[in-house]
Amino acid sequence: MRAAQERRRDTVALNSAPPSGKAGIDLVSMAFWDRPPEQRLADFARLRELGEPVYFAEPRVPFVRSGTGFYALVRHADVVAASRNAKVFSSEPAATSPEPPPWLAKVFGTPMVNMDDPRHARLRRIVFRAFTPKMLAKIEGDIQATATRIVDDVLAEGPRDFVAQVAARLPIHVICAMMGIPERARPYVLSRIDAMTEYSGVRGSLASPRTLRLLYGNLKAIVDLHRLVARLGEARRRDPSDDLVSALVNANPDGERLSVKELGSFFDLLLVAGNETTRNALAHGLKLFTDHPDQRDLLLGDYDARIGGAIEEIVRYVSPIIQFRRTLTEDHELGGHRFRAGDKVVLFYPAANRDPEVFADPDVFDITRSPNPHVGFGGPGPHLCLGANLARMELKIMFRELYTRLPGLRADGEPEYLLSGFDNGITRLPFTYTG
Repeated sequence: MRAAQERRRDTVALNSAPPSGKAGIDLVSMAFWDRPPEQRLADFARLRELGEPVYFAEPRVPFVRSGTGFYALVRHADVVAASRNAKVFSSEPAATSPEPPPWLAKVFGTPMVNMDDPRHARLRRIVFRAFTPKMLAKIEGDIQATATRIVDDVLAEGPRDFVAQVAARLPIHVICAMMGIPERARPYVLSRIDAMTEYSGVRGSLASPRTLRLLYGNLKAIVDLHRLVARLGEARRRDPSDDLVSALVNANPDGERLSVKELGSFFDLLLVAGNETTRNALAHGLKLFTDHPDQRDLLLGDYDARIGGAIEEIVRYVSPIIQFRRTLTEDHELGGHRFRAGDKVVLFYPAANRDPEVFADPDVFDITRSPNPHVGFGGPGPHLCLGANLARMELKIMFRELYTRLPGLRADGEPEYLLSGFDNGITRLPFTYTG
């Protein structure tokens, strides 16, 4: 733990150059993302008040696509408008920051988040079968059994770290079970996910050897996971089973199926977006209910009636995934700014989810909030999160199991946050319960 904290301080120190954005704010600097969440949200509020999107320059980084920078979309109306208009606000060449080099897609395939229609629509049709109401009903019992086993283990081991013992376990088990990945391989998969998301969404100093090591670690994790799922995909083509990989690599009634590269890219997306959203919402949710006991009591007073609103408010308040990028395909006016074809914008969901133009008292955690048009699962449009209903089901089942069987459950100390501009993660959260 101490070594990790020292590496974190070294990384931030190397990336603490004077801010280049307006009002002393630099969304590119690692130092910005190392600040406490409430300070970052205050800066997003200042950016919203400026009246138009602000431009942030980006440095060149080896092994990634070079760019000149991006405009930050921080108002709810702008994020929603850009999300709906995929023809103008393109996900190609990449929706993630920093943009990967072109050769990466040739080697590993292009993930759906980095595609526009018609390629995106084709792949979404194929993988949508994993998230239909029928499929979710089929796996509900497995999610419940997993939640029960997780709490059994907490009771046997005692409370130590909520992330390791609860939040990180549930979604990875569900995803791996859906894909047909053996139980013995799941700790390895989790370690590769952590390597993929570390240091993501921001660019470091070229002077930092750690920047290059982390970029290499991100790439190696992708390679490792692609090899694992490629071997599984080839096996399922020869000998299909009752799992998602078999359904994806063998032709559906329309004759469509995923190639090995497409399967690897889908697996990346499912592991990062599907896993991190639930994991982050669980950990942040426990901290929120600890800090707001009135809201916890309201939830537990009528769980079935309140849990739906509670989940939506956790996702709004936390924004488990922080950002996605878009590239303008043509000149276009939005948010008081005239964009040119080729300009980059980044959609910052935490900023949009605290916009007072849309949410009354946006900094108040209120599980009765209605309506709650948050963009915590991405904005409306073709890239709205496919796994949103799966995440809702996981959260509903896990919170019920926790609060039913662990009386007095609460966070027991401050969380340790992931250093990332993409993934609003908690890496460690002490907790306790009574009884």
